[in-house]
Amino acid sequence: MIRVLAIDDEPLALQQLEAYIKKMPFLELAGSCQSAFDAMRIMENDVIDAIFIDINMPDLNGMEFVKQLAMPPLVVFTTAYSEYAIEGFKVDAVDYLLKPFGLQDFQRAAMKVKARYDLMNAATVTPAADEEDVLFFKTDYRVVRVCISDIRYVEGMSEYLKIHLDNQKPIIVLLSMKKLEERLPPSRFMRIHRSYIINLRRIREVNKNRVIMDADTYLPIGDNYKEQFNQYLGSKFLGK
Repeated sequence: MIRVLAIDDEPLALQQLEAYIKKMPFLELAGSCQSAFDAMRIMENDVIDAIFIDINMPDLNGMEFVKQLAMPPLVVFTTAYSEYAIEGFKVDAVDYLLKPFGLQDFQRAAMKVKARYDLMNAATVTPAADEEDVLFFKTDYRVVRVCISDIRYVEGMSEYLKIHLDNQKPIIVLLSMKKLEERLPPSRFMRIHRSYIINLRRIREVNKNRVIMDADTYLPIGDNYKEQFNQYLGSKFLGK
């Protein structure tokens, strides 16, 4: 299921958006809100795969909101003003719905979201035969062999992942966090934030709500992941 957030400052428009999302069997309405600031709070604490967002909203409009996201989910803009269409595609929006739109128009946009989501979650991670500690990744038209033990941490970058490795440059792959998380051994790797998976064996220090991997790498611990991470620390903790 594709977890979707609906954002529109007009209550009736938001209700319609929610109803349309619920009609799509492959979409799950993860939440709805009437401002970009509320959306920001939700996205900081929940895994959101796609957003349907109105552009013309008070305080912070939808276009500016998406532009400021370091790792935006899949985006479909909704607006009554056609002049935003070109700008919308400049920020790599999946689609653009011009109000008023009906269920058929929404369904076409939703299918585009599904196609992009399926591409991101395609089987681009392949286990090597007879090598439990090795995965192959497609990157830059190449297939790269990576030892799982060499992965320090994984960083989400919109539709891509940046895999940080020991003693070599990071590699960037078109893949979702969820897909890679499923393939990494849970005894050695843990997701600590919607945008970060870490190698538990590479933790140098835990300071408040941050995991310190090295002198230059401080990774945040998301609210939704604190309990699981704290349980892990508790299982390894010695002392008073």
